[in-house]
Amino acid sequence: MKGRLILFPVPIGADDIGISLPANNMELLATCRTFIVEELRSARRFLKRAGYPYPIDDTVFLELNEHTTHDAVGHYLDAIERGENIGLLSEAGLPCVADPGAMITRVAQRRGIEVVPLVGPSSLMLALMASGFNGQSFAFAGYLPVDKSKRAAAIRHLEERLHREHQTQIFIEAPYRNNQMLETLSTVLQPQTMICVACDLTMPTQQIRSLSAAKWQKEREKWNLHKRNTVFLIGE
Repeated sequence: MKGRLILFPVPIGADDIGISLPANNMELLATCRTFIVEELRSARRFLKRAGYPYPIDDTVFLELNEHTTHDAVGHYLDAIERGENIGLLSEAGLPCVADPGAMITRVAQRRGIEVVPLVGPSSLMLALMASGFNGQSFAFAGYLPVDKSKRAAAIRHLEERLHREHQTQIFIEAPYRNNQMLETLSTVLQPQTMICVACDLTMPTQQIRSLSAAKWQKEREKWNLHKRNTVFLIGE
């Protein structure tokens, strides 16, 4: 009998794991002795916090990140064929959503391996829930270009999609460029276009605010987003 590939969410900010993850997730961790992880140090730290019952040094970790090639992961799921469960851990949030884990779930699906997604926090969905924007039609654009002219063009393109399709647009930025992103959004977008800024989700410092681009020009100086995990949305 085959094992399963279990997708374990990881808290995105909350110190108390119980705020973000169901108890059943913690129980299922104990069924895995091998984990595919994005970053070894944070994975080991999460397992310790979650009360993982086995010695961390005896646990097998296989790294999967943006530098991993498809050829390198070919053997990662071999233990499942022998009846063992393998866990997939994201760096934060949900595995495979804005996360390199999609590479291994694709392999699992092609090999007929059962994939088990578990409930956990998604900064994208939490931000959308609180934004007041259209939750029936939305798109995640990932990171926008760093080059100023290309970034402005990308923002205008997302705004066109927003108004043409009434589709909320969601994207993220490197934390050290968040302030610049908000400044660019408030100046490039049409004054009436709405911008939601959602930062430090699930943390005591959480802030979520939806304002028009025109109002953000006046309010953005009150918000210091530098090195804070932030989701940006534009909507109607």
